[in-house]
Amino acid sequence: MPSAASGETGTERGWFSRFLKAVEWLGNLLPHPVTLFALFALAVVIISGIAGWMDLAVEDPRPEGAGGRAEDGMIRAVSLMTGEGLRMIVSNLVTNFTSFVPLGTVLVALLGVGVAEHSGLLTAGIRLLVQKAPARLMTFAVVLAGILSNTASEMGYVVLIPLAAVVFHALGRHPLAGLAAAFAGVSGGYSANLLIGTVDPLLAGITQEAAQLIDPTYEVHAAVNYYFMAVSTFMIAGIGTWVTHRFVEPQLGTYDPSKAGDDVPPPRMEALAPREVRGLKMAGLAILGVIALFALTIVPEWGVLRDPETGDVLRSPFLRGIVALIFVFFLVPGVVYGWVTGSMKSDKDVVDGMAKSMSTLGLYIVLVFFAAQFVAFFGWTNLGAILAVTGANGLEAANLTGPLVFIPFILMCCFVNLMLGSASAQWAVTAPIFVPMLMLIGFSPEVIQAAYRIGDSTTNIITPMMSYFGLILAFVVRYDRKAGVGTMVAMMLPYTIFFLIGWVALFYLWVFGLGLPVGPEAPTFYTP
Repeated sequence: MPSAASGETGTERGWFSRFLKAVEWLGNLLPHPVTLFALFALAVVIISGIAGWMDLAVEDPRPEGAGGRAEDGMIRAVSLMTGEGLRMIVSNLVTNFTSFVPLGTVLVALLGVGVAEHSGLLTAGIRLLVQKAPARLMTFAVVLAGILSNTASEMGYVVLIPLAAVVFHALGRHPLAGLAAAFAGVSGGYSANLLIGTVDPLLAGITQEAAQLIDPTYEVHAAVNYYFMAVSTFMIAGIGTWVTHRFVEPQLGTYDPSKAGDDVPPPRMEALAPREVRGLKMAGLAILGVIALFALTIVPEWGVLRDPETGDVLRSPFLRGIVALIFVFFLVPGVVYGWVTGSMKSDKDVVDGMAKSMSTLGLYIVLVFFAAQFVAFFGWTNLGAILAVTGANGLEAANLTGPLVFIPFILMCCFVNLMLGSASAQWAVTAPIFVPMLMLIGFSPEVIQAAYRIGDSTTNIITPMMSYFGLILAFVVRYDRKAGVGTMVAMMLPYTIFFLIGWVALFYLWVFGLGLPVGPEAPTFYTP
């Protein structure tokens, strides 16, 4: 395994390394990320004015009666360079910011994490992990944990990614390599998992509506891609580990602590004191108690956090309120550890821990303000939907048939994902085009959805349109004050490239080579 000091290897001198350095250089020529999002928002206003003046429009592929579908069946560009557009901007500037979902998610979750960190629980736990865990398996464990965290994706972004950087730092490896490995698992491997997540029923519902345009009786259940995505979990974890060792760590080189911000403490590797061991044991018992309490709310049929009408788990208040549960999950053991070790003696210490965690988010909050305006403006103007439909129509015009049709389909999904970061928003626009089109040439909606999820996942880690991109960039800046968008994109691009290659190869081997179903009761082919 290449070490963090292996900066002058053959990889470093290779063409791929030079390519990544060029990407980083070009990306870092861009202005500060906050300025960049402000310019993006301004550009959307100007482009929308031009598109509105040209009356740019495409035919809406969604069926009649679908939410958001215009009466004339067209998706039209909405100009923000009008009186109505200006009123919309002024009236919603504050609510765009306060209703930006990742902002509340991050703030609430980090209140609990801040207590666990301030008490010393996280530091002691990481030291124990570093001292006991096999170092050779650490990268694989980080990527795999990132993939599995997708069941509660906020926990992966808010907790696991910064934690992985701390673990790598404590191991004497580059902290950004740990951050990159975790980010690759959480976001690049978004569709892979061993469990059914909240995105599965959401996508299945959209797929079913699109399939019923051809076959009104067709049904798509939430687990239709489970077999393929479960196998993908281990493939993505393996590729992520290999990319980290082969490209990312050599490219990052030896870590220079002088580049870090003031809030990054040096890693502590001394043996745990008896009181810390006792604190960890009591915190472990507290964690088991919290988990047991959570289980009582969701496992029994009478669980109060199940859907009160259907008893369902996938659409339950438990999963919708996962951020509140993350808050409790870290708060309780953090307080217990602090009480046992003496690091927290009163409620003031608990409050100080929360306040300290909030004080580290200044850059992120500023960045979110402008990012939220950009995302809102882009959604109002319909430019993303118009680009998605235009790309889909172009692929349809190519008149491809047979299994090779999935290659341009997946690549188009990758491209659209750079502009529409929401998996459901992208699929809601493109599914009514592609699902009927590919059904008519003999492929099942289940296989079409599996292929879509490959394209939707792999470019998450290189697009600023991804909701948590700003948060991850703020984490990067903690360890390298001069880092910019180019640094982050260059660091994550190898994952995108090799995830895409590996996932497409697995898709063709699984579906067409071995003829295996992508999920339970999920046929590969459809007879019109």
